[in-house]
Amino acid sequence: MKKLTVLFLIVILIFATTACNSTNSDVPNQNSNGNLPADNGEKETSPDAQTPEFISESIIIGDGTPWELAGLLTLPANIEGKIPAVVLVHGSGPGNMDGVPLALSTPNTPFKDIAEYLSLNGIAAIRYDKRTFTHGTKMLTELGGSLTVFEETIEDAILAAELLRADPRIDENRVYILGHSLGGMLAPRIHAMGGNFAGLILFAGSPRSLIEILGDQQLLIAKETMEGEALAEVIALFESGIIAEQTAEILALSDDEAKAVIDPSGASLYYYKDLLINPASNFIKDITVPFLVMHADNDLQVFTDKDFAMYKELLGDRDNVTFKLYEGLNHFFMPGTVTNIVDILDEYMIKANVDEQVLRDIVAWIRAN
Repeated sequence: MKKLTVLFLIVILIFATTACNSTNSDVPNQNSNGNLPADNGEKETSPDAQTPEFISESIIIGDGTPWELAGLLTLPANIEGKIPAVVLVHGSGPGNMDGVPLALSTPNTPFKDIAEYLSLNGIAAIRYDKRTFTHGTKMLTELGGSLTVFEETIEDAILAAELLRADPRIDENRVYILGHSLGGMLAPRIHAMGGNFAGLILFAGSPRSLIEILGDQQLLIAKETMEGEALAEVIALFESGIIAEQTAEILALSDDEAKAVIDPSGASLYYYKDLLINPASNFIKDITVPFLVMHADNDLQVFTDKDFAMYKELLGDRDNVTFKLYEGLNHFFMPGTVTNIVDILDEYMIKANVDEQVLRDIVAWIRAN
């Protein structure tokens, strides 16, 4: 690798070297009226202290395997017939079942917001601790350089879908996936490898390579923190095609060579090679089920003019694809006003909830598909 040997994992590390346990609360997030907002479509509900409108059941993903994960299945309290369900899939980094990345320690719980809102509106949701959150050290010890997104994310999402289909309360033909960030990038691959979803919700995802995205993040950080000759050198390096060079170098490595090179996060170059040879576009082209592509215009981790635009290039001619762009929201679809990527962590520490219109749109799309 030349000059910028490690461009990887600038904002949020994909792996932690220690496993963590999480604590979870089933108390609904509240708005200013003390209630979760509900969709204003055909069924509006709000939680009530005496007669709750949803229930959460403890589940285990990978029960009986070496990689068991704690999770919750959230459902409407009163179910009539079989109902649709959604698998919630994490973005980069070890994260708990509420969608909180370990690296952030934010008070916000995006997956909890989504799961509870869906259940208030007749849709089940399954969420679980990410494998790197629960088994981080074990994964690095036992898998080493062979670790890929299959072990990190894909296998557990498929197991979650299978668990839902086996539940007699769930309509096995209406199981969907909502993948956030890296989870959105991987959603088409998860579908193709056995998820077999009724539809895909790409939630701040990207069809570009992780190396490209992290390179863009690194360049933004450089522009915000450097100046003069040092900044000019970094810009020149990117303009010279360093990302394309690094991509070509990784692809040229044999699998064994790639597995032998470990970056500071604990990921090997084989992890990145696997992503490069399995781009989202390879899977998207063969998928015929509906897509909901959701993007926030103040997202500083994936970008409207690149990532959202590329989804439109790949999917724009299909009549079963819906695109949603939201103003004033950040990567977690919460209020976002920060314009500098170096300040984004401060914004993530401000208590907020997933935007209500975003939640309404998810419910409406599932009902229509």
